[in-house]
Amino acid sequence: MTPRLDVQALTVELPTAAGWVRPVNDISFTLAEGETLGVVGESGSGKTMLALALMGLEPPGGRRKGEAWLHLRDTAADRPAENLLAVAPSEMRSFRGREIAMIFQEPMTALNPVMRIGAQVEEAIRVHEPGTSENEIRHRAIEALARAAVPEPEIRARQYPHQLSGGLRQRVMIAMALAAGPGVLIADEPTTALDVTVQQQILELLEKLRRELQLSLLFITHDLGVVAQIAARVAVMYAGRIVEEGPTAEVLRRPRHPYTEGLLRAAPRLERGKLVPIPGAVPSLDALPPGCAFAPRCDRHVSECDAAVPELRSVAQEHRARCILVP
Repeated sequence: MTPRLDVQALTVELPTAAGWVRPVNDISFTLAEGETLGVVGESGSGKTMLALALMGLEPPGGRRKGEAWLHLRDTAADRPAENLLAVAPSEMRSFRGREIAMIFQEPMTALNPVMRIGAQVEEAIRVHEPGTSENEIRHRAIEALARAAVPEPEIRARQYPHQLSGGLRQRVMIAMALAAGPGVLIADEPTTALDVTVQQQILELLEKLRRELQLSLLFITHDLGVVAQIAARVAVMYAGRIVEEGPTAEVLRRPRHPYTEGLLRAAPRLERGKLVPIPGAVPSLDALPPGCAFAPRCDRHVSECDAAVPELRSVAQEHRARCILVP
């Protein structure tokens, strides 16, 4: 499959009173054209910071290291791929929305409360195609809303965000993200705070758009059930690192890292049974334990776990886990 996004050793460093911390630490993955990669983990594992770093939206003062090669859809470009971590801010603004876009976690805070819905979608088109007529921009904005399954898009375009339900606001965010035709879409917890039926509708919409537009989708969530439904591959993050990755069915059926096993035991199921929470919490980034970051919470902890950070070890075809207990 043709690669669309190739991330190598991506690290994000942020300044704090206690020194520099790394919410994203040595992350590598490849996202192919038309593929969905799920990124899963607890709050504080680094999922959203990974997305923000790829978009060039990390907090002020942050530093990015590594490479993130975006293979451009624009065949007329001078170079077929660009390292997102090396381009100038002005050039990154031209890529953001046109080549790579993001659906943010909270649509009510991401949308401008004093702008009509149509104007916000139009803005996403106008910034990348300044020579387009206003009539054409309005027409394309309505088309984008209709493609995102917003009912009565002409009416909704004249409304404000507070007049829409949570599900409709999320559809508007999808319309805005896809209005300029990007090849890579990052969805950061797009079904959070939605009821179950609306969650299902949003997932089905994203899957439909992925197929029709050949999107490469990076889907961030804490819900393993959602990952099982939408992603062909999954990467499990903990304390800024990927601790397990591979085909979704393989990882969920035969997890090889204790953290992944703990997430599965803690996930609600239809059948009766007691949920088993993972003890403790994700460690503070300025006080990570030596060796494996999950060691203090692991029921299989041995002294060797504290010696050094484990490498990702191959356990099966395209399946790797960051654990010394992996044979």
